[in-house]
Amino acid sequence: MKQTALITGATAGIGKATAELLAKQGWNLILTGRRLERLEQVKSALQNQYDIQIDLLHFDIRDFKACENAWNTLNSELKSQISVLINNAGLAAGRSPIDEGNIEDWDTMIDTNVKGLLYITRLVVPTMREQKRGHIVNIASIAGKEVYQNGNVYCASKHAVDALSRSMRIDLLPHNIKVTNIAPGAAETEFSLVRLKGDEAAAKAVYEGFEPLTAEDIAETVWFALNRPAHVNINDLVIVPAAQANVTNLVRK
Repeated sequence: MKQTALITGATAGIGKATAELLAKQGWNLILTGRRLERLEQVKSALQNQYDIQIDLLHFDIRDFKACENAWNTLNSELKSQISVLINNAGLAAGRSPIDEGNIEDWDTMIDTNVKGLLYITRLVVPTMREQKRGHIVNIASIAGKEVYQNGNVYCASKHAVDALSRSMRIDLLPHNIKVTNIAPGAAETEFSLVRLKGDEAAAKAVYEGFEPLTAEDIAETVWFALNRPAHVNINDLVIVPAAQANVTNLVRK
């Protein structure tokens, strides 16, 4: 039987790259996202190349009822085939001092990065427990290990992901469900473009003077974690570009 992975936020960046890599390995996929047209484009491109099944779930991960309704469209047989959940959906919005923060941005980050991850995990894990197997990969951030100026709420949300990864690992240990936390450093995806509200010049400047990680780099890291022997789990992995030592120390040429 082919492996099946559910990937959140699969319309672009790390989610899309991970979908492409798993498709290449022959995995069936359940892809979620808010942008239906992009989801359909990803599905079409991958099914044209690989003999796999792809199901799409179109909803806003910040809305639990929408998550639940989408989940309930899957039949029980398909749910039982899910061996991997990749909690990738996440974003940064704005970069202001704490006393100047935009409340809407705060809500968006917390609702997406923390509550969205919780919502999907709460829906998928009972099926994994029934099957007595599973692997959850949480895409966190180096910002979940350290903080930086004007990163306040984003850093807090990713620290929450880091903590959830550790606590989920304990809770799910008796059920043969692995949990891996992957924390990327500077990676050039849509991340900065979203954070800076579509300012392309400012987003490009974030990565000037050094070679950042790519979405494909993170996808390959996810694959490494998933492809370990059954008795091995990668608990936590921080991956940064060679020019970056930690969240604040980075060499630009």
